[in-house]
This record gives sequence, structure tokens and C-alpha cells, in this order.
Amino acid sequence: MKNGFKKAIAIFGLVAATGMVLSPAMAEEFEVKMLNKGEKGTMVFEPDFIAAQPGDTIKFVPTDKGHNVESIEGMLPAGVEEFKSKFNVEYVLTVEEEGVYGVKCTPHYTMGMVALIAVGELGNLEEAQAVKHKGKSKKVFADLFEQVQ
Repeated sequence: MKNGFKKAIAIFGLVAATGMVLSPAMAEEFEVKMLNKGEKGTMVFEPDFIAAQPGDTIKFVPTDKGHNVESIEGMLPAGVEEFKSKFNVEYVLTVEEEGVYGVKCTPHYTMGMVALIAVGELGNLEEAQAVKHKGKSKKVFADLFEQVQ
């Protein structure tokens, strides 16, 4: 028993020393800038497409004033509550459920200020793609959905 215990301690020490101790995976944090002008034009989220995993966080940063982030009806996974941030305030969204999350800047939605977040298995993809959009958002979402794999 004595040798077995020493052997177990030695193995544990080796595993700990090599960094192989079992621990939960670290969640990733993505930063999305809310901009008046970006690489893709005016009134944009940058980036506007994020492939995330459950538990990751998306931090929306009002780099330029006059922006917020709001969920789009019909473009959230089942069980996720709709949300809407205040203007000019950083907002952090933790994506716990798998699926597609569609977001917009409330006053600049028709100008195409939208973003798409794809988390794990996309069970609500068809439902999200069926949502009708106004103005430039229609084209932006068509382009964003092409990035979903």
C-alpha cells in the first residue's frame, strides 16, 4: 500500500507539473467595436461575425457615441431572453446556449449596423435566416449567413 500511495503521488506530481490537470476550458472573450465608420463602411459592428462556443463572452464597446446593442426578435436560440443595452455603455453578452444570435444597433439597424454570432450547433439557423430585415440590414445579413459553416 505504501508503494502504491507513493506511486500515485508521483503520477499526480508529474501530471500537475506538465499542466495536464483537469480543469474547465477557459472561455474566450471577443471584443466588438461599435463604430460610425469601419472597414466595411459606415455604422458598423467590427467584427460583425463571431464564431463562439458556449460560455464565451462578447463585449460590445461603444467606440463611437450614439450606439447600443439589441437582440433581434426571432434570431436567438431557444431559452435566451431578449436584451437591449443602453446607449454609449459597454455591454457584455455571455452566450450560454448554442445557436445563432442576431443583434442590431437600434437607431442604425436599417443602415446595416447588425452582427451575427454563431455558437456551437446552430439549431435555430433556418428560423434566424427566415427573419425579414429592413434597409441595408437585409444585404448585410445575407453576407453574414454565408460565413456560417
